[in-house]
Amino acid sequence: MQHSIWILLLLIAGTAGAQPAYKGEAAPKLTNQATWIWYPGDFEIWLGNNMQNRRTERGSFFPPFWKLDNHYVLMDFHKDVEVTEAEQIEVLVEGKYILKLDGKGYEGMPQQVTIPAGKHRINVKVFSRDNVPAIYVKGKTIASDSSWLVTYEDKEWIDETGKTSDISATTWLNAGSWNFNEPAQRPSAFRLAVQPQSAVTTTKDNGSLLVDFGKETFGFIKLHGLQGKGKLSLYYGESKEEALATGTCETLDRLEVNQGSKTDSLMPLTKAFRFVNIQAEGGATVDSVSMLYEYLPVANRGSFRCSDSAINKIWDVAAYTLHLNTREFFIDGIKRDRWIWSGDAYQSYLMNYYLFFDRPTVSRTLMALRGKDPVTSHINTIMDYTFYWFLGIYDYYQYTGDKTFIRQFYPRMQSLMDYCLSRRNAAGMMQGLPGDWIFIDWANGLSKKGEVSFEQLLFCRSLETMALCAGMVNDTKNAALYKQLAADMKAKLFSIYWSDAKHALVHSRVDGKPTDNVTRYANMFAIFFNYFDSTQKQLVKQHVLLNDAIQKITTPYMRFYELEALCAMGEQKYVLNEMKSYWGGMLKEGATSFWEEYNPAKQGAEHYAMYGRPFDKSLCHAWGASPIYLLGKYYLGVQPTSPGYATWVAEPVLGGLQWMDGKVPTPQGDIEVYCSTTQIKIKGSEGTGTLRFKSQKKPVCKGVVINSKGNNAYEMTVEAGKEYVINYKN
Repeated sequence: MQHSIWILLLLIAGTAGAQPAYKGEAAPKLTNQATWIWYPGDFEIWLGNNMQNRRTERGSFFPPFWKLDNHYVLMDFHKDVEVTEAEQIEVLVEGKYILKLDGKGYEGMPQQVTIPAGKHRINVKVFSRDNVPAIYVKGKTIASDSSWLVTYEDKEWIDETGKTSDISATTWLNAGSWNFNEPAQRPSAFRLAVQPQSAVTTTKDNGSLLVDFGKETFGFIKLHGLQGKGKLSLYYGESKEEALATGTCETLDRLEVNQGSKTDSLMPLTKAFRFVNIQAEGGATVDSVSMLYEYLPVANRGSFRCSDSAINKIWDVAAYTLHLNTREFFIDGIKRDRWIWSGDAYQSYLMNYYLFFDRPTVSRTLMALRGKDPVTSHINTIMDYTFYWFLGIYDYYQYTGDKTFIRQFYPRMQSLMDYCLSRRNAAGMMQGLPGDWIFIDWANGLSKKGEVSFEQLLFCRSLETMALCAGMVNDTKNAALYKQLAADMKAKLFSIYWSDAKHALVHSRVDGKPTDNVTRYANMFAIFFNYFDSTQKQLVKQHVLLNDAIQKITTPYMRFYELEALCAMGEQKYVLNEMKSYWGGMLKEGATSFWEEYNPAKQGAEHYAMYGRPFDKSLCHAWGASPIYLLGKYYLGVQPTSPGYATWVAEPVLGGLQWMDGKVPTPQGDIEVYCSTTQIKIKGSEGTGTLRFKSQKKPVCKGVVINSKGNNAYEMTVEAGKEYVINYKN
């Protein structure tokens, strides 16, 4: 039933890492702390609708092209309480409401009510069409929080004793919240933080202004000393060329001016830009321009520094890129689309775990992407993006250890997987049907016909994820089913797509016949999914990943996975050079944030063109920030080996660096790693760690047993709170 899908408290409640309403950092759970509450998940959907429908293209409204769900407009909240003495409660509500005590309603919409001593049931039924129905209740002992129950159905009656009862307890769910802990912090008033920033340079020419803020940024333009009668046109550009191209820039504002004295004016919508070209018509004039930078206040908990200044610069710009795209949700890019795309978000989750470790943004994004039942299409209409959504759920559990999140989200996972299973073809494979978009990557000539091996591989991994999550919630019947379906799909991957002649998985099967074409996608994922045996991995590495005859990848989106596969194969030195060439290439072109796509063969303004338009490429795209993940997971070498870093491993690999120093955030603290060619220092704040490394001589660490694993490989245990210094030889 639909109501069973909505057990989603952890998506926005304290156990999922709920935060203060205007902060992105963890807040302690307070005793008897009242907070605004709502039906779990509805706030994310409402907030996502507002954010995703702010996109404009040359002044025109540009909404998403997939189905958007809405919040429930009528909500019933209740709480059973017992007070030893009469207690006055304050009641604040977003919407029109009736408050009842033990089934009896109060006149009007009271904001203060006295609860007599004894046992009682408080009900607040709220209607709100424009905002999410939400309540805030605060008394001496009574407080609205996640222990309150909510339902969008009318399951209340008055029995013969006159007491309010439930027809079905299963229709009542624990309330959702996000620590809007003050009465004035109404959920409908949520806004990101802003900070004034000045322009770096302003060039004036016959009444026009060309303003440069020095780097890619995002926010509201503010005009100072606006006066006269006429019109101002503001042309935004991520590049100078775009801002000057008044006929083809992607975003603009028009402002009618009729002002007798000088005033300031703030543009109503946020934009992405570095440059703003302001053209005046008639008698309108403006003295100067500044901005309000808009951002989510999340702090860098992860860090990375090394002996190579180019890599340090790449890490810094990657971190800034992810900051700009971490907003109400993880979005794809700040110029366009400013939407929540599942494939983009999946990579942001992983980068986030090595930079911010901001759990609420992950859970908000997962919730907004999933929406409500019934499922009528793939997420974002893209088959592979549905599968990335499943992988994001399991990764969340691995990094955070939040099993309750999985347990409450599991029914919604089931309904989406049921949709996928219902769309298999006669061979039990996933193939594009009408309405499906098979994306994979932006690549010229990439075939999407037939049964594409990459889609089967992601489907297999999603089934494995479902089996694991079913086990977590003790759904043994479906755990066995998903496990068998995954095993069957994995067997088909190798029986249908593996080619001994090509030493790789081929790209697709069309009309029952495997093609001869080999692409990188399925092959590189199968490496870090550990689907290949050691021999197959080496064959794929040589014949696919390091083979220039195989179509190259030009988007940071898939370079993320290609370089991860190479790192998983121990090619950190090669990958380091690739990062310096690829991301460093963007920096040499003047990038201040990383792009949606980079092709070193292009020149000048050619770099800004995409989708047949001269400036449609995003120059600040979340998937461009992947060095954060690669450097944290495969150079510092830190990752959890059991959920929430209860156990973890650090396998530092210099990859040609002389030294590196960094932190990897975990749920309760940081793991600090320093590694040079002669010394390793490591300290973990939680869990039990295992340090693995190679040394050309016997390593030494005072008071610690270091175990030899053979072939110059060593291993030792890292206990929480202790710092270890190991002398070795790289």
